[in-house]
Amino acid sequence: MNTVFETVIGIEVHAQLRTNTKLFCGCPNQFGTGPNSNVCPVCLGLPGALPVLNKQAVIFAVTAGLGLHCQIRETSVFSRKNYFYPDLPKGYQISQYDLPICEHGHLDITVEGVSKRIGITRIHMEEDAGKLVHQGAEAISGSTGSLVDLNRACTPLIEIVSEPDIRSAQEARVYVENLRRILMFLGVCDGNMEEGSLRADANVSIRPVGTEKFGTRTEIKNVNSFRSLERAIESEVARQTALILSGSTVIQETRHYDDFTQTTKSLRSKADAHDYRYFPEPDLFPLHVSSAWIAEIKASMKLHPDAVLLKYKTEGLSEFEIQVLLDDPEMACFFDACCVDGVSPTAVAKWVVGDFQAILRDKKISFSDSPVAPAALTSLVQMIEKGTLSGKMAKEMLPAMMTGKDPESIVKESGATQISDGDALRPLIAAIIDQHPDVIEKVKSGKRNAADFLIGQVMKETKGRAKPDLVRTLILEDIQNR
Repeated sequence: MNTVFETVIGIEVHAQLRTNTKLFCGCPNQFGTGPNSNVCPVCLGLPGALPVLNKQAVIFAVTAGLGLHCQIRETSVFSRKNYFYPDLPKGYQISQYDLPICEHGHLDITVEGVSKRIGITRIHMEEDAGKLVHQGAEAISGSTGSLVDLNRACTPLIEIVSEPDIRSAQEARVYVENLRRILMFLGVCDGNMEEGSLRADANVSIRPVGTEKFGTRTEIKNVNSFRSLERAIESEVARQTALILSGSTVIQETRHYDDFTQTTKSLRSKADAHDYRYFPEPDLFPLHVSSAWIAEIKASMKLHPDAVLLKYKTEGLSEFEIQVLLDDPEMACFFDACCVDGVSPTAVAKWVVGDFQAILRDKKISFSDSPVAPAALTSLVQMIEKGTLSGKMAKEMLPAMMTGKDPESIVKESGATQISDGDALRPLIAAIIDQHPDVIEKVKSGKRNAADFLIGQVMKETKGRAKPDLVRTLILEDIQNR
């Protein structure tokens, strides 16, 4: 731990909104199509093309603001942020500057058992730029050239700007992890960092411990994984510390993190706000969001992850199960749909988080596209709890359920139910015990685990259909009476 300098970090997160169309035009907001296929005169900035604001994007921006405890500004304004870059076709970016849609929020994090509140300065709406496809290398560093794909141009974004309240790389990672979870649970962003749906910029500076004045900051752009974010900050802190201790100074600039070398590299000098020559967007009216509309959006919001966490703890789920569900909102939604009255949430969680998730993952199917309906999985769990099926039988039934069949139909067709009738099992158990007098002696001498062999024989004869607990009870009862 550095006892000479204190690290000061602010995070800017760009989150793409899950709208069907782009922010100011009707082009599909879709990832993975052919280069420059989802474009039109508006998102290309051609002369005479006028922007029209996407209403759903506004709803998502307000939703994110409410989820992060922000004040929602009833009148916000779009501005032109002027700069030149090859993937910015208009030569400016439509964004919000002095009057953003959301301000003054917060997000709570816990690192190593210590809770901390990170302030949210603002959330503003803006259009994304296009994308440079680097040739000869995965990143700009080391590439031989770049091609421009403008499919992403005009994609709706919110930029979430934190206060400089973060003091370590680990805190930064947890902050972005929590922020991503909230946006995903609220349905605002899909959180796919590999596809660029959520990207983080880290503003990093150091200052002598005990001082209030901020040091010169550098901005690490477009980090797209939690691990890379943590490593990038650690690398940049080490670089700045070495510079200052050697008598040099830190230059305000934008840097790129190279995950291969685990170092940051200079890209360009860092501009200040006045360098972008912001001015109000002349083709868009001020955005008015009434208090009634805000209330309507709030009433329709999904559960916040904090509320979901509390709910799952109350239902008795394990820490592991809770973490898995919180990391996958689609899985959590499926789980919640399974938990009808009279069904144990812990029993459902065992299957959703365990064997059912495994079979979906193996087939590369998401929970939202699952061929097994929540009601069908609930029925399977109920059949286990009633003793109709054993856990082993239920697990073997899952592949058949993936064809869309419900468990009752499968049982009816196959006749495969668990044998839980003691009178039906006793003759078979007695015959198996008769064949193994040595096991009888072991059990009578106190080695009750020796009965496991006999249980295995019964399960083999019944093809796994006998209820294991009942078999054990009947075996021990039979031996005791001999």
